[in-house]
Amino acid sequence: MEGKEEDVRLGANKFNERQPLGTAAQSQDDKDYKEPPPAPLFEPSELTSWSFYRAGIAEFMATFLFLYITVLTVMGVFKDTTKCTTVGIQGIAWAFGGMIFALVYCTAGISGGHINPAVTFGLFLARKLSLTRAVFYMLMQCLGAICGAGVVKGFYGKKNYELLNGGANMVSPGYTKGDGLGAEIVGTFVLVYTVFSATDAKRSARDSHVPILAPLPIGFAVFLVHLATIPITGTGINPARSLGAAIIFNKDKAWDDHWIFWVGPFIGAALAALYHQVVIRAIPFKK
Repeated sequence: MEGKEEDVRLGANKFNERQPLGTAAQSQDDKDYKEPPPAPLFEPSELTSWSFYRAGIAEFMATFLFLYITVLTVMGVFKDTTKCTTVGIQGIAWAFGGMIFALVYCTAGISGGHINPAVTFGLFLARKLSLTRAVFYMLMQCLGAICGAGVVKGFYGKKNYELLNGGANMVSPGYTKGDGLGAEIVGTFVLVYTVFSATDAKRSARDSHVPILAPLPIGFAVFLVHLATIPITGTGINPARSLGAAIIFNKDKAWDDHWIFWVGPFIGAALAALYHQVVIRAIPFKK
């Protein structure tokens, strides 16, 4: 069995351990941090590595737990017509943001803690991981989401589950499909841009005054996006979350707008990758 070093080498945590602030002479000319090299497009050797499959299992389990907690929270809120005895919309947002914080913290050193195909896609475009690993992660994330939503349906029973729409994402009445698409694009942009910023190699620099605790800003970004867009789409920004709930709910109204919850997040992730890599960091995309 391969050790932790293999997880670190192949996962997202590719940066040197951060030095305490103010402990070394500063240089205006030389970088005191190291940019990781771009990941190869294809890396066949990954397919023979246990670390590769362990990372996929971590993504599966994290997305399973994510759907289990969050969809149960959504169902609990919408079960009560008055909302007075529930955690309300703010509680739903906290459930999503809090779970991302916890799960990214738990899995970052193994798989990078993506838990979202849009995040994986954005990091792939920036060459933070190979196509092999990106496809495998997305598959495991979707399978985990389906299983998580399935367990929730088992708790509620088919009748109650369908009455509450199964926690599926849909464009709310009063909004157009364009509104829903725009909300998903901007919401995912916020999330993926935060992921890039929180995991930037420059955060390891000795002159950086921003502490490294990536799960916290990422989870908080998810919380804020949910507060803003739950009234519009129920907030997808995660194709696996939307797919898992839609498959288990399996009604026409869940599929009518489903394309929005793939197209929107993927566009938002691509824009965030472009903005951070080219505009903010001036790092050209490698061939």
